[in-house]
Amino acid sequence: MHQGVGSGLEAPGALQPKDGMNPMKIFAFALIVAGALGLAYGGFSYTKDSHDVQLGPVEFSINEKQHVNIPLWAGVGAIVLGGVMLLAGGGKR
Repeated sequence: MHQGVGSGLEAPGALQPKDGMNPMKIFAFALIVAGALGLAYGGFSYTKDSHDVQLGPVEFSINEKQHVNIPLWAGVGAIVLGGVMLLAGGGKR
C-alpha cells in the first residue's frame, strides 16, 4: 500500500518547509502592501498628548492631531524593493 510522498503522518494540506514562505518573502510581501497603502492613502494621522494642566479639582488636557505624509517615491520604492526581494528570494526552488 503506497501512500504517496512522505511518511503519511502529515496532516492533509499541512505546510511543509519546502512550500517556501521564508521570512524574506514575508517581509517582501509586507513591503509591497505597505507601499500600496502609502500610495493609496498618502499618509496617516495620530493623536499626540501635548499638555496636561491641573488646577485644583479641574484638569485640562490638550491633544494635537498630527498628520504624516508619505512621499510618492517612498511608496513606489517600497513596492519595487519588495518585488526585487521576491525575485531574489525565489531562486531556491
